Amino acid sequence: MTTFTTGASTLTRDALAVLQPGFTGTTAPDWVRRRLAEGLVSVALFGRNVADPEQVTALTSQLRAERDDLLVAIDEEAGDVTRLEVRTGSSFPGNHALGAVDDPALTRRVARELGRRLAACGVNLNWAPSADVNANPDNPVIGVRSFGHDPALVARHTAAYVEGLQSHGVAACTKHFPGHGDTSVDSHHALPQIDLDATTLHERELRPFRAAIEAGTRAVMTAHIRVPVLDPDRPATLSPRILTGLLREELGYDGLIVTDGMEMGAVAGTYGLEHGVVLAIAAGADAICVGGGLADEDTVLRLQDALVTAVRSGELPEERLADAAARVRSLAAWTTGMRRSPGTADDSAPEIGLAAARRAVTVTRAAGPAPVTDPVYVATFSPAPNIAVGDETPWGVGTELERLLPGTATGHFTGPDAGAEALRAAGGRRVVAVVRDEHRHPWMGAALDTLLAAGPDTVVVEMGIPQSAPRGALHIATHGAARVCGVAAAEAVLAG
Repeated sequence: MTTFTTGASTLTRDALAVLQPGFTGTTAPDWVRRRLAEGLVSVALFGRNVADPEQVTALTSQLRAERDDLLVAIDEEAGDVTRLEVRTGSSFPGNHALGAVDDPALTRRVARELGRRLAACGVNLNWAPSADVNANPDNPVIGVRSFGHDPALVARHTAAYVEGLQSHGVAACTKHFPGHGDTSVDSHHALPQIDLDATTLHERELRPFRAAIEAGTRAVMTAHIRVPVLDPDRPATLSPRILTGLLREELGYDGLIVTDGMEMGAVAGTYGLEHGVVLAIAAGADAICVGGGLADEDTVLRLQDALVTAVRSGELPEERLADAAARVRSLAAWTTGMRRSPGTADDSAPEIGLAAARRAVTVTRAAGPAPVTDPVYVATFSPAPNIAVGDETPWGVGTELERLLPGTATGHFTGPDAGAEALRAAGGRRVVAVVRDEHRHPWMGAALDTLLAAGPDTVVVEMGIPQSAPRGALHIATHGAARVCGVAAAEAVLAG
């Protein structure tokens, strides 16, 4: 493989500057340090890079020893999608819970505390918030990552989130432009298409992005989706009509445009990784997110070479690459200035996430059944997680109920016989059934039918987006599956 890093020309430095690669390990690899010296401006952290806040702080300090104005990005939406607390579950309830409360001041405070924690760890670019309007309740990839289905609600909470996060010098990256909420396909696997008219697009999908731009979001992330009313041929990430024509020119956005993960099937599986990266920069993207799956030096060099070769062949204008690199460096300079500024008085609110989760809980009680006072059996019905959420972050109410009600037992079930299996495992004990997006999984609804027929005193905890009518002796909707949502739900179970 031929590389063009020798001599570190302006062209090769610009090609390196637009990449936001990931890496493996909890310390800074030698190859990342070398590339920082050669022009790399950004790195991305994933769950595999995180042990605890102290380790992340040490890692970012290692990296900044090579380049002080480094952008350290992370996908920390909080709620179901957490990287900083990937092993324990998030201290914050997530967007849908905040939307259910509908208190923008609370959302701003939650995002402010999240920004404070990220900044303390040395992270200064957060690929959040999700500004997608959850127009399709069967959406397999957005769901509780959205503030809700009402565009006005999503817009006001997106703006509040941006303001809170950026108050601590952590750049918000509002996503997924021009809106991923009406899809029925997960773009991690294939290319979704959204068929809607221009009026709906502008009044629904784009409204939260306009609010984010007005709030000063420093970055916007693209969606790997095809929107024929805007561009019948290319997905948004690769579309000049969408990134340059709509986002830059029509909406007047002048900040950083970041792609969603380029290894995702919607792009890499359709256009190829290297060609997709060239098309994205040519379309108007400034930073290439890569590293969720491909996290090695060879990938970085291949992409750098692809960009250099495209410029030399005339496929990619050199001035477009230079402009993209300049925007990356400009954001890095902003975060550095914020980090070095005197700052504000201590405004930490470590319990704000739990307070928000408690406010988001809704409880429906049936007449008759007694309150929960004795140990129970917690039956958790687990759907297959999407890639954005991952399968390594714990969720549910079992751990908290085991602590609050010693003697409580737990089990996880899936598939067509899940209800009968849970009944046998419960052994006559009262059941707390925990479900997540029951409306998307018929087997889960059937499992609840089995449990409720056998035990009318069954408690139901819904930790996804509630769509069905409440049922059970006690129905608790948390609007998310973060750790604090589980704590709030367990408290509600005991409160009866």
